[in-house]
Amino acid sequence: MGLLDTILGRSKPVKPNLDQLFSLSGAAVTLQAATGLVPSGQAGVCAKPPTGPSFAEMQRDIDALLATASIPGGAAPVGLDVAAAPETNQPLPLDDDGSGLALGADTRLRHATDSFGYSWIVVDGGSVEDLVTRVHMVHSSLSDAGWGPQLLCSVFGFRAGPEADRDLAGRRVYLVYLAKRGSFYPFVPTGPQRRDNELELRIRSVLGSDLPFEADLSRWFPLWDLPLA
Repeated sequence: MGLLDTILGRSKPVKPNLDQLFSLSGAAVTLQAATGLVPSGQAGVCAKPPTGPSFAEMQRDIDALLATASIPGGAAPVGLDVAAAPETNQPLPLDDDGSGLALGADTRLRHATDSFGYSWIVVDGGSVEDLVTRVHMVHSSLSDAGWGPQLLCSVFGFRAGPEADRDLAGRRVYLVYLAKRGSFYPFVPTGPQRRDNELELRIRSVLGSDLPFEADLSRWFPLWDLPLA
């Protein structure tokens, strides 16, 4: 921060600590013990794509990184150089039906666009540790390539496990990470344009010491058109 900023009382925004994503692994254990909710095996990264082909090229680089990276469960975050990604003109491994990229025996990568025009990179399958690591890779790659301002949020899915309360059966629950804030909030849709605020607050209470929650409730934005089950 320069002298003029100090005199005028201005401050530069603090860059969110992306490594806070890794606290989600422990939070998932706490959430399961307290409510019976377990990871659904899905996560998605949402970005607002700019015009032009460069963002699409960046997505292909990320596809190549995720498709070729070997990620053991619970791996620590590693520095990634998108420029060192495999050549994007090389064929990437498709899943069985050809609709996504195979990341492993039971894991695939796919792209989606929601009704608001936002672009999603979705990972289906894998442990919560794997999902967090892959989402961290996407965030890091986009940020390092200068696309950080386009990142909006990442979403991790949860569902009722066998030990969940009966009232949670069939419910979809999500933990949302706000990329520009470095904070989380729960989102529990119950139908078109409807959400369960009571359960969202309950989840915040359960995980309050495990995750950095967004204090401003007006920023707990609803995500009605999620490309996650």
